Amino acid sequence: MSFDADKRPPRVILPTDAINPGGTHDPASADSLARLVAIMARLRDPLRGCEWDRVQTFVSVAPYTIEEAYEVADAIARGDMPALADELGDLALQVVFHARIAEELGAFDLDQVLTGIADKLERRHPHIFGDAEVSPGWEAIKAEERTTAADQSALAGVALALPALERAAKLQQRAARTGFDWPTSEGPKAKIFEELDEIAAAPPEAVEEEVGDLLFAVVNFARHLKTDPEEALRKANRKFERRFRMIEQAPGFSALTLEQQEALWVAAKRGG
Repeated sequence: MSFDADKRPPRVILPTDAINPGGTHDPASADSLARLVAIMARLRDPLRGCEWDRVQTFVSVAPYTIEEAYEVADAIARGDMPALADELGDLALQVVFHARIAEELGAFDLDQVLTGIADKLERRHPHIFGDAEVSPGWEAIKAEERTTAADQSALAGVALALPALERAAKLQQRAARTGFDWPTSEGPKAKIFEELDEIAAAPPEAVEEEVGDLLFAVVNFARHLKTDPEEALRKANRKFERRFRMIEQAPGFSALTLEQQEALWVAAKRGG
C-alpha cells in the first residue's frame, strides 16, 4: 500500500498517558511523547513537511537508527549523563520515525509498537505480572516463543544488522544450547592456530574467507573465557586511540623510523 501524496496524512496516534516504573500514570511523559509524534507527523506532511523528512524510507533511516544506538552506548561508556539524555532522545526519534512511515503505509502504528513491547515484557516476566512463583528464565521463554514462529531454527532471530563480532557470539551461544559446542576453551584455542595455518596456506582469493574463520574462532575463544568480544574490541580500540594520540604528538613523528615510533609506543604502554 503506497502513500497518496494528494491526500491528507493519516491520523496521528496521540497517547493519552504513560506508565512510570512506579506503576502510576505520568501525564508529563505522555505529553512529551504526543508532542514528538505530532512533530514527526508535521515533518512528514506531504504538503507542508520538511523536504528531507518526507522522502525518507525504512531503508534510508535504518543507518541513522544504528548510529544513534551506538551513540547511546558511547555516552554510557563515557559516563556523560547530559549526552546520554540527548542521545536517548535521538534514539526515541528513530522509533517514532519508523512507526510514522509504517502508519503511512498502513502496516502498523506507534500504538501497536508500544503495545507489542509492553505485552512482550509482561509475557516474559510471568513471575512479576502472572501467576508463576519463579521466573522460568528469559532465554527459556524466548525459546518457547520461537516454537510458534515460522523459522524454528535455534539460530532464528539473530539480527543480520548486528556488528559481526556480536552476531558471531550470539550464533555460537544459540548453537551451544543444542549441545553443539567445545567442552572447554582448549578447543577454540587450538582452532585459532589451525585457522592461522590455513591463512598462511591460502591462495589470495581465499584469504578473506580464512580471516573470517579466524575471527569466528577468536570470538568462540572469548566466549569460552566469559568475555564479550565486542566490548573487548571496543576497549582495545579506545586504548589504541589513547596511546596513538600520545605518541603522534612527538616532534616529527611521521618522519621517525618504525623503530623510533615503536620506542614511543612502548613508553606509552608503560604510561597506560
